[in-house]
Order: sequence, then structure tokens, then C-alpha cells
Amino acid sequence: MKLIIQIPCYNEEATLAETLACLPREVAGFSIVEWLVVDDGSTDRTVDIARQCGVDHIHSLPHNQGLAAAFMAGLEKALCLGADVVVNTDGDNQYKAEFIGDLTWPILSGEAQIAIGVRPISTISHFSPAKRVLQGLGSWVVRKASGLEVADAPSGFRAIHKSAASRLFVFNRYTYTLETIIQAGNLNIPVVSVPVDVNPPTRQSRLMRSMLQYIVRSAVTIFRIAVIYRPFRAFSFAAALLFLPGAAVFLRFLYLYFTDGGAGHIQSLVIGATLIASSAVLFVGGVIADLIAANRILLTEIRARQLTEQIAEHRRAAVTEVARLGRDTG
Repeated sequence: MKLIIQIPCYNEEATLAETLACLPREVAGFSIVEWLVVDDGSTDRTVDIARQCGVDHIHSLPHNQGLAAAFMAGLEKALCLGADVVVNTDGDNQYKAEFIGDLTWPILSGEAQIAIGVRPISTISHFSPAKRVLQGLGSWVVRKASGLEVADAPSGFRAIHKSAASRLFVFNRYTYTLETIIQAGNLNIPVVSVPVDVNPPTRQSRLMRSMLQYIVRSAVTIFRIAVIYRPFRAFSFAAALLFLPGAAVFLRFLYLYFTDGGAGHIQSLVIGATLIASSAVLFVGGVIADLIAANRILLTEIRARQLTEQIAEHRRAAVTEVARLGRDTG
């Protein structure tokens, strides 16, 4: 069994050496443990430090593409390198690496294909009360959207089995944490939560420059994910919001029409009909979007099979090259 620990990095020269120093070279259940740094277009000495610290693999993106893109690039690279399990952690050493064994155990035991590290949010001193509330609210929304019991949805400390990694694809460019959970729920990928601990902060979060920005971007992300993965529910809810007042106004017109002829109340008919027609359009849009979502799941499965075949071809080519070198040196 091969474990690859991947670290998406963007200008992490100040913290990467400390992060790598804490990573294990041996984890129970694995015969090989390798490190992969995904350089998301860093402009500092991140890559040089990674080489100096003995990182096994460095995958550099041509320019800064964001955390979600770096995460996905790392997963695909790790699969091509023969990983059976991929552990994702942060370059700022937020998560304690000593819990990697705990994180991978549910996957080794067959209990789950994705394990998410649950931080002790209520006891983290550098988390403000507002952030704790928002973290809990975000996790609750993701649980409702995914149907999975995930205690800490924004946590980036997670272990992923190769079969699950090949089926994940992130559309959102802001962060991968929420979308991958909702996607796992829709694809029936078993997910578990594992208690972990964190280190003191080494720098400010780059995803949350202010509380207002965090709230707005998280809300937009959750809404967009809900529309992408549960479109019929989202469009039906919006249609109901228009239909109910439209029906009420329309019924009011009918009542007035049969009681006093409806004179002077034609505006109720216009407003009611407009709202009902708009709700019908939204409902039909939800049906179409649901069909598109079903097609997206099919495309996800096709992509997973193609990626699996590409990985197998890559491994066969590597074995052939090793055999050829053996014959040449012999």
C-alpha cells in the first residue's frame, strides 16, 4: 500500500519547512509513504525549500489557479504516482501530522473512502466566537445538502481512497472542502469524521481576509453547490416562493370577482398570473437542470474510468521503462 501526503502550496516559504519536518515517513498499514508538494504558481522560494527538505514529488502549476485547482491537480498527480490513499494537509502546518495514522485507518479498515479530520473548534483559542458559529452553521448546511454526517465540513485535513479520488471533480474555484463532501454524498461515497488536533496559527488565513468576506463567499459557494448538485430541490423551492403568493393573489381576485364582479381589482389578476407563470418557468427549469445533473454524474463516472485507464497506462509504461533499463545495464 502506498500513501502520498499532498500539500497544496502558494508562497509558503515561511512555513513549509516546519510543515514538512512534522510529516511522517512511516504510517501503519502502508509500505511506502511519499510527499507531494503542489506548487500553485508560487513566486517565492517554496519549490526550493521543498527540494531542500527532501520532498519526493513536486508538481508545479503554470500560474496561480487557486486552492481548489491545486487540490485537484494534486489528486490526479498522486493517482498517477500510484497512490492507494492520498492525505491532504495545509502548507501552513495547521493540522498536527501525528493524526495522519488515525485519519487513514478508516480507509484501511474499509469503513470509508474519505476521512475528514474534525478540529476541536469549540476549544481553539484563535477562533473567534463568530467564526465558531459560522463553522458550525456551514457544516450543518453541508450535512443537509449532502446527507452525510460530517462534523467539520471546512476542514482540509482529509484522507481519500484512490477510487474516491478518481471520481471527485471540483467546479468551484474558491475552495474544495464543501463541494467534495456534497459530491461524495451524491455519489454514495462513504465518508467518516475523525477527531484531530491543530497547531497554533503560523499566519492569517488566505481564504478569510475578513469575517464579512468569509460569510459572503461561503454563502455563495453553498448556494452554487446546492444548485449544481440538487437543482430540482433548489428550483422547486424558488418556484414555491413565487407560486404561493401568486396563488393567494389570484384567489383573492377570484373571490372579489364572484362577490362584487372584480371591478377595480384587475391588478390582482395580473400580479397573480405573473407570479404563477414565473413559478412554472422555474419548475420546468428545475426539471431540465435535474436532467443535466444526472448527465453530470454519468460524465463523472466516465471521467473516473478514463482517469483509471490513464493511470494504468502510466504504470505499464513505467514498468516497461524499468525493464528496458534493466536489460540495457545487464
